[in-house]
Amino acid sequence: MSNKLKEVFQYFFKLGFIAFGGPAAHVAMMQDDLVEKKKWLSTQEFLDYMGATNLIPGPNSTEMTMHCGYHHAGVRGLFAAGISFIIPAVSITLAIAVFFEKISELAWTIPIINGIKAAVISLIIGAIYKLGKKAIKGTTHLAIAVMVVIAAFFGINEIICILGAGLCYLIAKSLISQNSLPIFNFAPLLFLATASYSHIKLLLIFLKVGLVLFGSGYVLFAYLDGELIDGIGWLTHEDLVEAIAIGQMTPGPVLSTATFIGYKVGGYGGAILATLGIFVPSFFYVWLLNNFIHKMKNNKALRYFLEAVNVAAVAVMIVVCIQMGESILINWQTILICALGFLYYFFYKKAGGLTLILGGAILGYFLSLV
Repeated sequence: MSNKLKEVFQYFFKLGFIAFGGPAAHVAMMQDDLVEKKKWLSTQEFLDYMGATNLIPGPNSTEMTMHCGYHHAGVRGLFAAGISFIIPAVSITLAIAVFFEKISELAWTIPIINGIKAAVISLIIGAIYKLGKKAIKGTTHLAIAVMVVIAAFFGINEIICILGAGLCYLIAKSLISQNSLPIFNFAPLLFLATASYSHIKLLLIFLKVGLVLFGSGYVLFAYLDGELIDGIGWLTHEDLVEAIAIGQMTPGPVLSTATFIGYKVGGYGGAILATLGIFVPSFFYVWLLNNFIHKMKNNKALRYFLEAVNVAAVAVMIVVCIQMGESILINWQTILICALGFLYYFFYKKAGGLTLILGGAILGYFLSLV
């Protein structure tokens, strides 16, 4: 192993254990360490890679690790960075999933778990608000959001809603500007979106989501709501909220919650399949598109598509959050915890997901004694 490759593996393996706080915090850590201290790349190169991650599907901070690994140690560095960053989070999440399954049915843990779930609802509301402010930039975007909300309420699959919004907006903008419409090969995605489901297709479900997952890690749960709850009924909304909570409590990529969901659905084998499905596409997106970063940043068609996709993702999250709330906010205790979590998230500048969830757990237990 070359010295550079060893440096890449050691740095991102360590980061995988300490990277709490979500993608924004992960990126900030990398910028401080790799640009300011280690001088692996310049500020402009780091910004270019950040722009590229927003133009391709997948978990942004994980793809940033791959870009930085590629920049420092080539293709082997790309895979070393991504794998070493993912392994700690996935291992911790799997251990929590096994533990969670054993304690979740104990009577004294039920109010604690309910408190955690209620806190997560407030966390999702906060994420929707912040993402919506950034994504919705005018009346056209607002109209897209409204149409997607209506479509999602009528049961149209979340992936179809999100990709359909992106394609329709791209076509409309192209016609208005009288430019020739770029041709994108979405046939494989459409095939996966209409595939029939069975238990042996767990890997394909997560692979499909990994291929088309635009937006923040929270959007993952909107996709999985359509695939695993509405589509085939493998999960409940309560299961999905548990997964979100685990994602906030563990370091590293939020998408490691796929491991938790995979374990819940199919044991250890399911955990492995779900993890592979959700992360493998990102490695190949980064590998294949690394040489086209500058062209992608200046591509108007991609920008239009991404604008509508981000708006649609927020709209779908609204619908999923409402559905979750109906099954989670079941008594005055959970409603109060959600309201307090909402106030904490919005009025305390240093509010974090981990603190919010721990607070929900404590309140859940003590309010159950009232």
